[in-house]
Amino acid sequence: MTSPTGGPWISLTTDYGLADGFVAACHGVLARLAPAARVIDVTHLVPPADVRRGAAVLAQTVPYLPVGVHMAVVDPGVGTARRGVALATPGGLLVGPDNGLLLDAAEALGGIAAAVELTNPAWLAPAVSRTFHGRDVFAPVAARLALGAPLAEAGPAVDPATLVRLPAPLVRADDTGFTAEVLTIDHFGNVQLAAPGELLSGLPARVRVAGRAAVHGRTFGDAPAGGLVAYVDSAGLVALAVNTGRAVDLLGLRPGDVVTVTGD
Repeated sequence: MTSPTGGPWISLTTDYGLADGFVAACHGVLARLAPAARVIDVTHLVPPADVRRGAAVLAQTVPYLPVGVHMAVVDPGVGTARRGVALATPGGLLVGPDNGLLLDAAEALGGIAAAVELTNPAWLAPAVSRTFHGRDVFAPVAARLALGAPLAEAGPAVDPATLVRLPAPLVRADDTGFTAEVLTIDHFGNVQLAAPGELLSGLPARVRVAGRAAVHGRTFGDAPAGGLVAYVDSAGLVALAVNTGRAVDLLGLRPGDVVTVTGD
């Protein structure tokens, strides 16, 4: 799929890690089938089987990538009855398992215009492993789509309403502030909540986060060294950080935990 920036482009997002040959095998398939394609590795360090984390990283990244094919594999259900799918959007194509991983990214790219199940054996590896669909299903499909093959040839159409969706994260506002689920925790220990940034905008300069005093700031340095700050992050969501520290360690939070933020 050629983009205005010269592609074709393919992005990869997985939980494969960097200690084994899984990522290299996928790169190898892409290079053999689509040698002219340029590949961007978004990350291969999604926590194993953490579909929600993978979905969040993918959705928050794809709007800034060249138009192309975005292959994502966080797939604890590999080899089961779960479908492999490809989705067309106004901003590009998405390839991966039908387990909720792709849908937020599809919305970020303008919504699902078409969807297919990946069943055409001519598009897959000659022998498909039960446990490595990234190499044998998704990479071959991504390569063919990047070269401009029609989406409809990959398999039968799927009603987008039947695609698996992740449960909506908890977000609840009240007169004193809001309560929201922890969506992701990044490399720096910053805690991203599922709450949109506007829920923070009406709160005063001093707030309480899970009962702790914090600054309502615009960036990390608005809190003193070691201080807790609540701010709107680059994805437009409320996040928690510690200036020169790690909010996740201070607050002892994990993805899925619920946090309350109120005016002090």
